Amino acid sequence: MNAIAVWLRGLPQVARWGTVGAASAGVPGAIIGLIVGLHVYAPTAPFAAVELGLPATIVGGILGLVSGMFVAAGRKVQRNYPRTAAAAEALRRP
Repeated sequence: MNAIAVWLRGLPQVARWGTVGAASAGVPGAIIGLIVGLHVYAPTAPFAAVELGLPATIVGGILGLVSGMFVAAGRKVQRNYPRTAAAAEALRRP
């Protein structure tokens, strides 16, 4: 297993979702910014990559955090309120 996967597994679930969301949106945003910058005016291409990549990273991180919160809440509700009597009985047994 590579070092990034080990590091991500050590994070809490909500932070993991936020990190993956930020990376999933930020990297393509920076690549698109670089392409646009090279097409418009090549000497300023790195600045265009930052101008598009940074907002994409922020939005992706926020969406990842919100999604992670919904998943964590859903799992907590599912664990505390099982759907079937057999699942409830399994939780009561030691």
